[in-house]
Amino acid sequence: MAQAMKIAIVDDEQDMRQSISQWLALSGYDTETFASAEDALKVLGPDYPGIVISDIKMPGMDGIQLLKKLMGADSTLPVIMITGHGDVPMAVEAMRVGAFDFLEKPFNPDRMSELAKRASNARRLTLDNRALRRELSGGTQIMNKLIGASPVMERLREDILDLGQADGHVLIDGETGTGKTLVAHALHAVGSRAGKKFVLVSCAALEEDALAKRLFGPMMPEDAQLPAIEEARGGTLVLEDVEALSDTLQAKLLSVMNEQGTPAETRIVAISNLQEAGKTSEDVLRPDLFYRLAALRITMPPLRQRGEDILTLFTRLSEQFAEEYGCDAPQVSAQEAAQLLQAPWPGNVRQLINIAERAVLQSRRGSGTIASLLMSDHEEMQPVMTTEGKPLKEYVEAFERMLIDNTMRRHKGSIASVMDELCLPRRTLNEKMAKYGLQRSDYL
Repeated sequence: MAQAMKIAIVDDEQDMRQSISQWLALSGYDTETFASAEDALKVLGPDYPGIVISDIKMPGMDGIQLLKKLMGADSTLPVIMITGHGDVPMAVEAMRVGAFDFLEKPFNPDRMSELAKRASNARRLTLDNRALRRELSGGTQIMNKLIGASPVMERLREDILDLGQADGHVLIDGETGTGKTLVAHALHAVGSRAGKKFVLVSCAALEEDALAKRLFGPMMPEDAQLPAIEEARGGTLVLEDVEALSDTLQAKLLSVMNEQGTPAETRIVAISNLQEAGKTSEDVLRPDLFYRLAALRITMPPLRQRGEDILTLFTRLSEQFAEEYGCDAPQVSAQEAAQLLQAPWPGNVRQLINIAERAVLQSRRGSGTIASLLMSDHEEMQPVMTTEGKPLKEYVEAFERMLIDNTMRRHKGSIASVMDELCLPRRTLNEKMAKYGLQRSDYL
């Protein structure tokens, strides 16, 4: 059962505070009262687990001033204002500032209860969404795999949360190796269908007849599976390589989608992996199907656009492979860090995973460099020129951040050990950690 929402009642008249509190308590709310706006502000923070009911006319800080301060701290906090008879201008001003609604004295208690219910429902939804966003940023198992602090990755995580809460079909496109299937899993995991079926079908892996049968049936009595569209009912059906669907199967898929109506019984997440230069999913899908799928769309960022995420990913991956192979992770030089940042990465994250594993294996043998692996992957690459592409300062800062991050991780957050290894005074280390957004608590 959901916890009762709090209601903060702010009024300088004791009788009014008590009568409102008693009425709302009978309705199941957890009330607290304040004789002044100043007292209320000591308690009402940005994540206050409830709503506010406040009189407008009070000595000292009045209700409008209180409302402005509350909106400045948390613009989504529902505040219901109580106005005197005929105070229409003040009610209008309150609504302009951001009040949820207002009650005019003398007010009907049932009207107050109705407003409190609506405001509480809105507040609960806001707080639930905030909690989910925090969970995503800090982490569920799937979201933890979407590593990176670059703006494009922060935006991707926000898009996953927003589209995950929506109920329409989704198209995910982008270059090969960027993690499109992982994002499909994340969309399912953060949405209302999380506890339902997640079914994945690779459209490029089956011949047309076999694919038609797998998607739509009819299935034979000896078949253990239901058709995918039935198997995923109520959940999510992911179609990898959706561009591989023939015109006939595209028409059938569109027909099934139209039959389901809105909201769809089965959510379809289509993944486009077009390899042909100059081709997009819009070019190969019939327009009516494309626009149904692309109403909600995520385009995955290529690795080369993710900046320092490349070094963070490489560090995490090499540590994982080092643990798997029972050896130390390779140390990355400044030149190698610059080359990792400058590499074109046509295979994106999938290619980076391969490079990290090979780097660990050759480090275990005591031979080779990360740069040599990059050069073998990109024979056309020129030697690193840190004066091209980005300012030298950006490469230096990226390497410095990676070095501190690696050292903190290796010493499990021991500041003294990191100071000793990097020959840094504590103040300098603290300043650099603050600059790069590194928290000691993350390494303990």
